[in-house]
Parts: sequence; structure tokens; C-alpha cells
Amino acid sequence: MCSHYQAVTAQARLEKHFKTGLPSVSADQNAPTSSFNADLWPTYPAPIVWAQAGQRHCGLARWGLIAATAKALNLKLSTFNARSETAASSPTFGGAWGRGQRCIVPAEAVYEPDWRTGRHVPTRLQRADGAPMGLAGLWDSWRAPDGSAVLSFTLLTINAASHAVMQHLHKPQDEKRMVVVLPEASYDAWLNAEANPAAAEAAHLLLPYPAELLRDTGEPSRQIQDNPGLF
Repeated sequence: MCSHYQAVTAQARLEKHFKTGLPSVSADQNAPTSSFNADLWPTYPAPIVWAQAGQRHCGLARWGLIAATAKALNLKLSTFNARSETAASSPTFGGAWGRGQRCIVPAEAVYEPDWRTGRHVPTRLQRADGAPMGLAGLWDSWRAPDGSAVLSFTLLTINAASHAVMQHLHKPQDEKRMVVVLPEASYDAWLNAEANPAAAEAAHLLLPYPAELLRDTGEPSRQIQDNPGLF
């Protein structure tokens, strides 16, 4: 499970690694571009990348998916993560999965709690090579009572009981889960769902990211954000 991550905010890094620019639309698709925080939590607006007619687009979406069929916004429903094993059959996520509404969520790092000391110690994980993470997600568009379209997304998770890093995070009694960090070579395959949106081959992309390609760091460094050309 992931409830905290750091967004990619440098234009140069979005263009280099995700082949798109900063968001051109907000969570309300009829509104002008709105700002977003680099430090993100559920319900915050965040940049996501999706593809349409072979072209990548980037827009701001609410973190916490609202199904297109939802009658109302249920703030008590936790939809910021979706179990990949059951997403296709879920009343909340099944529509987005079946329509192939897959997205990539650009992230500099994700945060998970380390409980090995008996207390919650935030652990920051990022790619060891310094490149941003492309997290696998689903998106949906919900029509609010006022007629506005609200774009939202969820992060897909997989079991991480045998992952060398993630198995040590979260409380001992909790199931070990992790978000899906897609290899850059898989970005097109993940986003290209138009021909066969419910294709089973999407599942084979939902794999644990190798532990040796991750590193645990301290507090967020400004090096990457201030010097996007370094990586």
C-alpha cells in the first residue's frame, strides 16, 4: 500500500522520461490548469500520463479513483490503491480496467513505513539510477452533480511478501504490498490499451521492481529537482 509519494515537477524530467510535458488540464477538465504539490497524499491533485490515439497526454487527477458509475463522492471509501489481483472484478475499479483506462503516475520517490524498530519510521524509496519512477495506475472520469468532469486515479499494488526490501515495511501483521514500478521499456505496452483494453497481457507487466534497483534515502533532496539535466 502507498499513501504518500513525491511527484515529478521538473518539466525536463517529464519530457525526457515520460515523453510529455506538465499537466495541461486540471482535475476538473473544464477548468484551467491548477497547481499541485510535490508532496502528495490521497485526495490531492497529481499529474498522470495516459495515451490516446498513440499520443501521450498529461493532466491533473484526484488521487483516489471515483468510478464513472458512482452516484456520489464517498469520502470514506479508500480508493487510492487497487489490488491488481481483484481490480478487474471490483465494482470500483472494474470499469476502468475493462475499458483499458491505464495510466502512468510519475514519481520521484514513494514513502512506506518501516516498523522494525516498533515504531513508524518513514522510508523513502527511489530508483537507484536517479531516474523517476513510472507507477502503474488506472484512471476514470466521474460526472459531478454540478456537471463538471472529475478525473481521478488509483495506484495498482501487488503482493511483496518475498521482496527483499518491501517485506520489511509496514506492520508485521499486515500483508506486504507494493506499488508497481514499471520499467521504462514497458511504458508503451502499459498505456497502449486501445486495441484490446481488457487484454490479459497487461497483467504480466505488474511485477515487483527488483530490490537491487531501488535505494533508501533520507529526506527529499533538491538535487534532482534543481538539476533535472543530471539524470
